[in-house]
Amino acid sequence: MIRKSPARRMSGLLTPSDPQRALIAATFVNRVGNGLFNTASVLYFTLVVHLPAARVGVGLTIAGLVGLLAGIPAGNLADRYGPRTVWLTALTVQAVTMTAFVLIDDWVTFTLLATLDRLAATAAGAAGGALIARAGGERPAAFRAKLRTFVNLGVVLGTLGAAFALAADTRTAYTALIVANAASFACAGLLALVGVPDYPPLPRPEEHHRWAVLTDRPYVSFVALYGAMGLQYQTVSLLLPVWLSAHTDAPRWTVAAVYAVNSGVCVLFQSRIGSRVETPRQGGRAFRIAGLLFLVSCPLMALTADVPVWTAPALAVLAVVVHSLGEVWESSGGYAIGFGLAPDHAQGQYQGFFGVGFDAGQALAPVVLTTAVLGLGHTGWLLLGAFFAAVGAAGPPVAAWAERTRRPSHDPAPATPGRPAAAPLPDGA
Repeated sequence: MIRKSPARRMSGLLTPSDPQRALIAATFVNRVGNGLFNTASVLYFTLVVHLPAARVGVGLTIAGLVGLLAGIPAGNLADRYGPRTVWLTALTVQAVTMTAFVLIDDWVTFTLLATLDRLAATAAGAAGGALIARAGGERPAAFRAKLRTFVNLGVVLGTLGAAFALAADTRTAYTALIVANAASFACAGLLALVGVPDYPPLPRPEEHHRWAVLTDRPYVSFVALYGAMGLQYQTVSLLLPVWLSAHTDAPRWTVAAVYAVNSGVCVLFQSRIGSRVETPRQGGRAFRIAGLLFLVSCPLMALTADVPVWTAPALAVLAVVVHSLGEVWESSGGYAIGFGLAPDHAQGQYQGFFGVGFDAGQALAPVVLTTAVLGLGHTGWLLLGAFFAAVGAAGPPVAAWAERTRRPSHDPAPATPGRPAAAPLPDGA
């Protein structure tokens, strides 16, 4: 009897939908590792490596800014050589840099490794986005919603696992988190290597160029909206905890409760809502719904400072439930528009730019939220809610504008200069 190799035996178990399952599994494992590392990374660098907290912040800022430069170039490589190849390369680099973190003892080495890690992470985001687009199947919205559900679940499980290291508060425990995150990159790469096809590059029109996404004004406009709306993520993870601690008498466990509620709502409703948001036009409407929900949640968060101590936790949880539903609608709309408007042959380039816009918004979020909102108090919260509502309201007209600039999917005519080729709309459009 001829024995099959482990890879061939695993491949023999695959069904037509298994590329999606393999990609979900790889992403899930990777995000568990991210949850382990991100929760305690700053403590590792300050308490174990003994770097000053301010210098750690500077190093991470440098790494984050330099990392943005990899978005479009990595996406172009994914479009030219295939997304799986670039994704696996980026995961390998991250596994190596993460392992190297256990050996550092100075700020320069830390900053160099952190920068290389962020460059690889940005490249992985661009190539991974192109891979998601290719694996979308007949119901891409349902696949993306399920994928994001497992992303959220993976981060939650990783964060819970990191709690044990935080409780132990030893060098060994923190080092274990670093090694586990490095292993998650390797495991994710192995799962993708075995279960995700090596999709070949798609033919590109003659007028395609490496910076085409920057000439796609509707797409650039949406990425700007998405980056601005991305402030909502740190509203729950950064702004609300600071507000609860400094401006309310709510018990300290309230912060943990809002984290848990946020994660739970996203895990429970992402697939249910996201699978119904398929076309860019539906994505625009989802964006508007998200803005309205944030318009409600932000004043509720502000009111936690004006209610009795026993009411504040309940009001905070209610506010986060509303906000988390907005997050689900926002991410679903972002996926529908971000993927639906990108030409098939340039998904890597477009997803690379999409990720750069989001990361830039996240880099600005701490400064904007802590100075503008906390500085103005209740007025700041009201302005923040109005800002989200205004950004959300811009979603439908931007989506409609973008669709008008694209030819119908059944029209094979090439794009004109400054007007990208059409991306076939997801089924159900």
